[in-house]
Amino acid sequence: MDVIEQILPEVQRPARYAGGEWNSVRKDWDGVDIKVAFAFPDAYEVGMSHLGLQILYWIVNGRPDALMERVFAPWPDMEEEMRSRGLPLFSLESRRPVRDFDILAFTLQYEMSFSNILNMLDLAGIPLMAEQRDEKFPLVIAGGPCAFNPEPLAGFIDLFVIGEGEEVINEFLDAFLEAKRRGLSRQGLLFEALKVPGVYVPSLYRVHYGEDGSVLKVAPAVEGVPERVTKRVVRDLNGAPFPLRPVVPFTEIVHDRAMVEVMRGCTRGCRFCQAGVLYRPVREKKCETVLEQAAGLVRNTGYGEISLTSLSTSDYTPVRRAVKALVDEYARQGVNVSLPSLRADNFSVELAKEVQRVRRSSLTFAPEAGTQRLRNVINKGVTGEDLLKTVSAAFREGWQAVKLYFMIGLPTETDEDLDGIAGLAGEVLALGRQAGVPAGRLRVTVSVSSFVPKAHTPFQWEPQAPLPALKQKQAYLSGKLKGRGLAFNYHDAGLSFIEAAFARGDRRLGAVLVNAFKLGCKFDGWSEHFSLSRWLEAFRRAGLNPEQYANRRYGYAEPLPWDHIDSGVSKEYLILEHRRAMAGLTTLDCRAGSCTGCGLCPALAAEPVYAEA
Repeated sequence: MDVIEQILPEVQRPARYAGGEWNSVRKDWDGVDIKVAFAFPDAYEVGMSHLGLQILYWIVNGRPDALMERVFAPWPDMEEEMRSRGLPLFSLESRRPVRDFDILAFTLQYEMSFSNILNMLDLAGIPLMAEQRDEKFPLVIAGGPCAFNPEPLAGFIDLFVIGEGEEVINEFLDAFLEAKRRGLSRQGLLFEALKVPGVYVPSLYRVHYGEDGSVLKVAPAVEGVPERVTKRVVRDLNGAPFPLRPVVPFTEIVHDRAMVEVMRGCTRGCRFCQAGVLYRPVREKKCETVLEQAAGLVRNTGYGEISLTSLSTSDYTPVRRAVKALVDEYARQGVNVSLPSLRADNFSVELAKEVQRVRRSSLTFAPEAGTQRLRNVINKGVTGEDLLKTVSAAFREGWQAVKLYFMIGLPTETDEDLDGIAGLAGEVLALGRQAGVPAGRLRVTVSVSSFVPKAHTPFQWEPQAPLPALKQKQAYLSGKLKGRGLAFNYHDAGLSFIEAAFARGDRRLGAVLVNAFKLGCKFDGWSEHFSLSRWLEAFRRAGLNPEQYANRRYGYAEPLPWDHIDSGVSKEYLILEHRRAMAGLTTLDCRAGSCTGCGLCPALAAEPVYAEA
């Protein structure tokens, strides 16, 4: 029995580390030229719910010359056992040490997983700092939404991939193989990788600071390095690789279902939403493609639910046709169909009834703000009337529970907007009573998060409300959202505060991360592990103030730490949208045919793709 087998009975959820799941791929280690470890810096059940992992796993393992294996952040009990026995971080498929791979590829989905990246490098026996690594260590790369402000991680990552991974991965692996065949040094390999559009090598850039410590620019430090790195985009999702045999976990995960991505991007233009910018333009799959991929997933996984995923699935043009066809085909097998993201303005009770013909669950809507004034500021494009009309119809049709998501601390927010949240929740509750939902079953859950300004959005210049103010707002709402049938949840404001500091952070925050790692910060996205005091100490030791990053208003003319990363949307457009927000003006959905002038289509030579004209 090897060491791993000895450890597994001692830890929670041993299936997180066992490997061997259905559809997992184990290739001959010596039979391929390049070995990649895909690292998800969070627990197994979070990482295995990520469709991007499954897509890249499918692509790389489809190559005869390469393999990809998976590694997740071990939960603290497992980490303790590993460190006490000197067991390095290992992959699930071959259980080989991660440092034996050619490439260690992290996905960056959330700023509060950054501490886990450092912990995983350390557990793997890989030096934290890129400059300390030589040819005997894997190349450490990263991609995902947080790579659009890569600077806080610049010291730890050899190169970032900006944009959609399936568009880049094969070109990058080919470049890596070419460098390997030519026997290039690590530095030579980085220059070879630079030939692939969308690759950012932070060590080849220098940060220039002003006398007051502000960032003046991030500029190439050597000749031949591009001044800006532009994101890569898949232009046609119908022809893009999609995993029809995804790995099926043995244990329950966060999203335990077959996922079919029906479209990428969103045309709505909510001004706080980073994903809405990063994944532009909208690209819809043909309905036939969705049905074919769903059939493959049902055939190859045995899942009891098909989830049609996207940022706003009810906007998918042929959503009704797709849902009806799927329910007609699979309801007899007890396979449910779900739409994880619904909008109150285009919600259809008939569609919801169709979706939930097999199993009925609660409905979830995200009005985001309590008043129409503030919904206009954020360009949500949903009215209170939309919400009340749809939930009223839903209650009459038999639904008994509704979840409502809001954000507090949004720019220009006042107490009246907070009162609006409580008022809206009360009206929804009243509609449930009027519809005759039994008092013991009627439930309206209000979930509130704190606004976090994100790079590349119209609100990137806006400050986050100070931490005491966020806590005060939460307490204010807590006092108002009481009563039978009402439930109130809110996210840890301290966690959102540190998230905001890193979301707008610069290269100096690398020192904070090192301090945080040494202080024991890990799994910071999990409230039971997050410690604000440790993070404040990490900032103090680095001589930095998190409030300078999270709570400061940035000027339009002020250089931003991520200006050298090009999302395709022009800064002029983001300024225009910010000004329109402050004036309470809304911007139309470009799906209606009216170009909003964001600049992406001409910049990236990519246009929206709709499944049906």
